[in-house]
Amino acid sequence: MRIRLCRSWSVKGAALLAGSTLLVSAASEDFAALVTRLQQEKPTFAKRQQTLLAERYDLADRPAAGVTMSKGKPVQDGVRARLPKGATWEQLAALSPEEIKRDKLWPAGFYPLPHPHHEAGGMIFPQPQIDEIKRQTGRDLTRFDLDYDLPQHLLPEFPAPIYLTTRPDLGDVSKGQLVTLANFESLFKDALNPKQLEGLRLLLTPFPQAQFNATEDRRALAAHQGVACLDCHANGHTNAATHTVGDIRPNEHRHRIGTPSLRGVNIQRLFGSQRAMKSVEDFTEFEQRAAYFDGDPVQAQRKGVNILERGSQVHFMAEVQDLFDFPPAPKLDVFGRLDKAKASEGELRGEALFFGKARCGECHPAPYYTDNLMHNLRVERFHDEVMINGRKSSADGPIKTFPLRGIKDSPPYLHDDRLPTLDDAVEFFNLVLGVKLRAPEKKDLVAFLRAL
Repeated sequence: MRIRLCRSWSVKGAALLAGSTLLVSAASEDFAALVTRLQQEKPTFAKRQQTLLAERYDLADRPAAGVTMSKGKPVQDGVRARLPKGATWEQLAALSPEEIKRDKLWPAGFYPLPHPHHEAGGMIFPQPQIDEIKRQTGRDLTRFDLDYDLPQHLLPEFPAPIYLTTRPDLGDVSKGQLVTLANFESLFKDALNPKQLEGLRLLLTPFPQAQFNATEDRRALAAHQGVACLDCHANGHTNAATHTVGDIRPNEHRHRIGTPSLRGVNIQRLFGSQRAMKSVEDFTEFEQRAAYFDGDPVQAQRKGVNILERGSQVHFMAEVQDLFDFPPAPKLDVFGRLDKAKASEGELRGEALFFGKARCGECHPAPYYTDNLMHNLRVERFHDEVMINGRKSSADGPIKTFPLRGIKDSPPYLHDDRLPTLDDAVEFFNLVLGVKLRAPEKKDLVAFLRAL
């Protein structure tokens, strides 16, 4: 068997072995041998990731009393990131970034979260999505080399309800179902026009992708049709499927991607993992050409890239994405602020903090709670560069201000899913922004965020 060094995952069928200096090329290994080797390695990397998660977080199923997502799934309560031994959140908040870095007190759960197998990367789906797609369509999104890593109670509800900007009177137009090619026509024929129906069909149609295709370095056991846009953005929302960004190299610097919701895409102006695209049309076209194949056009051509036609496909798909609305927020008025007659005292105090001491509103103004800009949090001020399960924790660079409308429906948080709950997000930004919130203020701020 011929062994050679290989710099890119894309030429390959190559799997990076822990502690190994060689990569095995696709040309030197047939599919059966590839499957056998990667399945043998799978438990090692799964244990590595689960050990990391357990060290970082309290992963218990601990719902907040009386707080649910739009369709009824309990919202998880409390800060889940584990503190450094002997420290408290109040003590950390009193320290400067330089002191936290010097004394190595940055909480482990606030470092970037690696992909379930960061060296391998690629799309991976939560089990409920896999099961329902297989039940409805027979297509199997299982990877033979790795499984999804986060527990289901920390993920968005599935399947999520769908709200349309054009027909708010209909409520959840999905009627509690995961929308697929098998049912979209019956569900939407009376709510969408023919152009929009075609756009939805395309969003639900699987096309070849780096790990799911017909080549012999794929990561699905059977030759595969591929993945659809709404496999990750299930029901126009998110199922927390993950991937690694295609536009950063070397691989150790690539970010894990937390799939963002498509709700409210119509009010957003920046798209893509580095927010380089200025329209949802650009993003839709880019996904098929590049993101599906880790930013590698050579791999894309070999595995079967689907080139979308701008006028008759991209625009149709974009129009449908622009119809996915935020969930109802009955405590907000028409300006996106709390209605004093409906909100609790804690929520009102949280709103005042949000637009005041906590400084959240400077990047997240009402009514949609985004400024449609990029901001660099410079989290690297708080810690040294360190390698974590194949991911080099260094500077994240600028990240997009995501809308906070409906935010309780979209755990986990931050661009790479490192924050399991809204309580974690408040603690994280309390340190990063240096606003020194007291414990009761943090509680009120979380209450306000849940009301959005």
